[in-house]
Amino acid sequence: MPTSDQRLLDLLQQKNSITAEQHAAISAELANGAEMSVALKNAQVAETDWGPVLGEVHAMDFVDLTGRTISQTVLDKVPQDVATNYKLLPFAYDAQTNVLDIAMVDPSNFKAIEAVEFLARKQGWRLKYHVIGPDNFVAAVKQYESLGAEAEEVLSTIEDKYEQEQAVKKAKEESQKQSLDDLIKSAPVSKMVEVIFKHAVEAKASDIHIEPLDEHSVVRYRIDGRLHISLQLPKHLHASVVSRIKVMANLKIDETRIPQDGRIRVNVEGMIVDLRISTLPLSQSEKVVIRILDTSGGGLTFQQLGFEGKNLQYVEDNIKKANGMFLVTGPTGSGKSTTLYSALNVINQESVNVITLEDPIEYYLEGVNQSQVNAEIGYTFASGLRSILRQDPDVVMVGEIRDNETAELAIHAALTGHMVLSTLHTNDAIGAVPRFIDMHVEPFLLASTLNLVMAQRLVRKICTHCIEQIALPERVQKIAQGIIDEIPAEAIPDGVDTKTLTFFKGKGCARCGDSGYKGRLAVVECLVMTPSLQQVITANKMGDIIHEFVKQKSPTMRQDGVLKALRGQTSMEEVLTATK
Repeated sequence: MPTSDQRLLDLLQQKNSITAEQHAAISAELANGAEMSVALKNAQVAETDWGPVLGEVHAMDFVDLTGRTISQTVLDKVPQDVATNYKLLPFAYDAQTNVLDIAMVDPSNFKAIEAVEFLARKQGWRLKYHVIGPDNFVAAVKQYESLGAEAEEVLSTIEDKYEQEQAVKKAKEESQKQSLDDLIKSAPVSKMVEVIFKHAVEAKASDIHIEPLDEHSVVRYRIDGRLHISLQLPKHLHASVVSRIKVMANLKIDETRIPQDGRIRVNVEGMIVDLRISTLPLSQSEKVVIRILDTSGGGLTFQQLGFEGKNLQYVEDNIKKANGMFLVTGPTGSGKSTTLYSALNVINQESVNVITLEDPIEYYLEGVNQSQVNAEIGYTFASGLRSILRQDPDVVMVGEIRDNETAELAIHAALTGHMVLSTLHTNDAIGAVPRFIDMHVEPFLLASTLNLVMAQRLVRKICTHCIEQIALPERVQKIAQGIIDEIPAEAIPDGVDTKTLTFFKGKGCARCGDSGYKGRLAVVECLVMTPSLQQVITANKMGDIIHEFVKQKSPTMRQDGVLKALRGQTSMEEVLTATK
């Protein structure tokens, strides 16, 4: 009778998953003592090709756990050492039928089956076995080391030492000789902070919030623009965790009455990440918010950010100009800096001297001279801009125009032959013009220097793995129809069907954490300087700017969002929320 390995190879060849030559090569490797999975990998046969066939051989279903989140409750049913030693993993449990699903790398490993059935007899479970590929198993078994599990392990260590730490703390208060720095450098608290940072980076969070409540402290991650509670900490640990972060950021650990800002650079799984630290005194304790900046990356392309059609054409045309102002507007967190970095990536060439003035430097771009302001020593956007203009720049990027002095200097730079990129806080593109006038910029100077104003918001992208078509509620359908009716025909990109209103949403799956969304993109509107708009601004007729915008036949942010919703990139709910 042929062995299970031989039956697997024969069946793979019958299904044309391997050739006769591959069959012979794999058989030769097996004869020399190689494992089947290694031999198949050497023959470049994918796990997803041979896994289901191995399941057929052993009368088991094949399971692919890629991107699937296994609950901690299910993982706890089989100890981690058992799962690792026997290469098996619990991944689902039905409480009604008492069935526990087990994924096995080697279905013929009877010792592994004995071990898990011993556990099942003690707990009264019914077992259902599945086949899983070795590489898939290695990735899935890492979920034993999830945030909750790691945090629980660290917490147990901390709790064991809590009474000792309390005694040390009391002694410190009495003697005033031991610094708080020494207290919070204890290994358990350091490990807890390390775990919080590590899992935030792995989850692609943009911010970490560590905030005290009445009974405990919570750690929340902002992922794709939404905050999620990821961890709860005992209240007595809050001060130690905050102080540990302060030490790492070189902040004053004994100053709890005023806000402080700092920065930490950490290495997480080989990735260099900058963390911007902000502390805020509350009624009883301090809250810490940490912005995560991946310094290894640069700007994305405009297409990757979500620019298309007329807006993409406007942006590409205006960043190639030799002088003038290129402005991006929007509230905090709307992706303005990321858009400017994308522009810098296009502009940055050997023949161009690019200098930036930022607060802080978020991404490091090779070939770009990046300088960070420091208000504490008087190095502000205004004073820095004066110095930058003596550095023979071709392109100047100012992180933000905040005051009259910076606005006037930016206008002066644009008038004297420089390309100036910057950001401004306004609700829409049209609002940038009166905002400059409010900062005492002469209208005729503004009309001469402003090339393009772009306003943007971020919306969540629908998860491509669980996207489905939906029927909108009648009220929302009417709103969508009204928006579409007002979109100029010239603003509708090719391939967008505005006749048949088809919208989508994400059903929710393991890859998107059951949210239905994965990643974000920009919805945009652009106001381009034209001769007629120059006349309107020079005459200080602010009320007529809206008419000039309409004449340009560009989509508004909301219209741009609806066009993206029709293409299945985002949902109507996201568009209406982001552009309300």
